[in-house]
Amino acid sequence: MSPFLSVVIPAYNEAANIQSGSLNSVAGYLSVQPYDYEVIVVDDGSTDETAALAEVFAAGQRGFRVIRNPHRGKAFTVATGLRAAGGDIVLFTDMDQATPIHETAKLLPWYEHGYDVVIGSRGTYRRNAPLWRKFMSRGQILLRNLILGFKDITDTQCGFKSFRGSVIRPILDHLYLYDLSKPADVQGATVTAGFDVEVLFVAQRLGYRVKEVAVEWDYRHSRRVNLLKDSLRGVRELIEIRAADLKGAYLKHGHPRPGRNGG
Repeated sequence: MSPFLSVVIPAYNEAANIQSGSLNSVAGYLSVQPYDYEVIVVDDGSTDETAALAEVFAAGQRGFRVIRNPHRGKAFTVATGLRAAGGDIVLFTDMDQATPIHETAKLLPWYEHGYDVVIGSRGTYRRNAPLWRKFMSRGQILLRNLILGFKDITDTQCGFKSFRGSVIRPILDHLYLYDLSKPADVQGATVTAGFDVEVLFVAQRLGYRVKEVAVEWDYRHSRRVNLLKDSLRGVRELIEIRAADLKGAYLKHGHPRPGRNGG
């Protein structure tokens, strides 16, 4: 039987978080839930002991498994896990548990109300974040609204998103900027903000109902952002998504056009 919930955890050089108990927290929470589950850790070609530690942990846990990928960035890593998941509902969450796994309980009830995609949101508040991070977040929200018209979604970047299993493949198959059929190797840690935006943009274009739900988040566990580099890339990708849309790349009943992989 397929599990009710699949949890996808992308990982790149996350040995410290695994050793500090992040996977224990996930296993502890899920083990007492009244539904079947699976946890898929997707290693993004880590250069530390992430994959080995995850495999040792998975070997002693029910429902855990590890997929090893070459290093191709977070977008490709998340997509690998989403495609491998067999759950009725599929959630991806960060290894550092900046949004703790117990916040899943806030997302699941909305599927009973007919939503297809339910995402965690930090709103406009960033607990414990420095001033520059708060300024960056508010600027991103403003630009997304102006360029893509995301007036119904405040926070596209929270790494805590869930989907009905049936909508995942159509969404991924219609990506243009992050065309995952053409993966490319990358260097170092990558923050692919445009992937989250494009996934939600495509979900809306395909007519899926998206719900944003406030969740707990702590900046102290999430620090892989380069202010200048990631801000400039984020703005560029917003413009590229809009340009692709104007070319008809996201037509509801059309076929996705060949794009480029940005992971």
